Amino acid sequence: MTQERKFKVTYSTLASPDPELHRRYDEAAADFRANAGQTYPMFINGEERHAQQTFAKVSPADKNLVMGYFQKGTEQDANDAVAAAKAAFPGWRDTPWQERVAILRRAADLISDRLFKMGAIMSLEVGKNRLEAMGDVEETADLIRYNCDAIEANNGFSRPLKSESDHHHNRSVLKPYGVWVVISPFNFPGALAGGPSSAAMVAGNTVVFKPATDTPFTGWLLTEAFRDAGIPAGVFNFVTGGGRSVGQTLVDHPDVAGITFTGSYDVGMNIIRTFTTGQYPRPCVAEMGGKNPAIISNKADLDKAAMGAMRSAFGLQGQKCSALSRIYVHKDVKDEFMEKFVDLTAKINVGDPTDANNYMGPVINKSALEDYLNFVDDLRQHGDIVFGGKVLDETGYYVAPTIATNVPEDHKLWKQEMFLPIVMVEEFEDFDEAMRKANDVEYGLTAGFFSEDEDEVEWFLDNMEAGVLYVNRAAGATTGAWPGYQSFGGWKGSGSTGKAAGSFYYVQQYMKEQSQTIID
Repeated sequence: MTQERKFKVTYSTLASPDPELHRRYDEAAADFRANAGQTYPMFINGEERHAQQTFAKVSPADKNLVMGYFQKGTEQDANDAVAAAKAAFPGWRDTPWQERVAILRRAADLISDRLFKMGAIMSLEVGKNRLEAMGDVEETADLIRYNCDAIEANNGFSRPLKSESDHHHNRSVLKPYGVWVVISPFNFPGALAGGPSSAAMVAGNTVVFKPATDTPFTGWLLTEAFRDAGIPAGVFNFVTGGGRSVGQTLVDHPDVAGITFTGSYDVGMNIIRTFTTGQYPRPCVAEMGGKNPAIISNKADLDKAAMGAMRSAFGLQGQKCSALSRIYVHKDVKDEFMEKFVDLTAKINVGDPTDANNYMGPVINKSALEDYLNFVDDLRQHGDIVFGGKVLDETGYYVAPTIATNVPEDHKLWKQEMFLPIVMVEEFEDFDEAMRKANDVEYGLTAGFFSEDEDEVEWFLDNMEAGVLYVNRAAGATTGAWPGYQSFGGWKGSGSTGKAAGSFYYVQQYMKEQSQTIID
């Protein structure tokens, strides 16, 4: 029996009453700490690959903990990975989709079986609390299963078309593109790597995967799961190294047929522009962040609103593309809401993310810490910091959850993605004006609304310009999508395709359509 069936932690619950789950997580964390500092390879053409240089992955939770040493890949390593994927493509493309599905389902089960090890390492690598980390591991497995389900439900995406007569046989078939590059972010190093990689592979593409420089460890654990599940040599390749060397080489490579990128708007737009300069158009699935609002009506349940706001603003230290960044609360209930919101925020424990008592861990690195200090200083000069705004513990990159109010509406931070545990609050009186402000950003990923009035709910759903909407969600005002339950994809500058993961249209993006007519 896999751990996935025994234990299930999602972003909606972020809780487990089972003491065995916590015991086994604690054992995994202790075991890793006792064995930290090993060296890990890249994986190209089914073989481990070592570079001339390595880099140390230091935990943001403990600046004295070297988690491991990873390969500083070169342009040649990236080129070799693409060559391996290109050579493996014909065989993998011609492998019956049922066999591809079987291999990837084994990988998903292995990930679930390795829940505690992967979760503990991810906590220390990223700074996720234990339940967020185990949720990421489970989401990785569920995304793989979802992608397999999509292929099965659509018979490998081979469908009959209308025919002129009994002698005409017309069919639409979706076929893979070829070599697909996946570049993942640090904040969901499992789900946002395993999800697109499995979608590409189950569709028949071969993959070159490059993780964020801050999260090579989870990338290696994912690679082990695919390898151990029986993915053939060259079908899945894992390369580590800098974005300017390895990453740019992959983006520029003429043999790369498609790419999935998750990260910042600036980098994503640059990849999209670069990727269109080839010999012919190539697909680029890009998810590029958010500046996510919540609107709180004077007819809201304020307990729900305060809990949903706290969880979405400060889960994973605000380092989610779906994090709540802007709150517009009706003036009639602002004071009451703020009292509840600040009270919940004050109860957040910040510290070692492997400690069950801590909700917030560290931010990802020194650069993020410096950004936090700069943003807080700016907000303090132009508004009021009503909670937080300080560094808490210098053994790691620990900062306080921060709430700012009375910031001028033309201030740049109303529109700039901060990707940190900072949320800005403004009161409103006119609902349409609140909606205008909520929509007046280049992003359109997630948004939340709190009201017990049905007409107001419909108004919100009809007018909000974002790909993922939540109403009255105490589990997370703007965060917490799960495969098969909520689709996850952005509008405007948050996404490049208008199609979302975890729903009906995602896997098809990794295939191209061919019409086939046979006349007898």
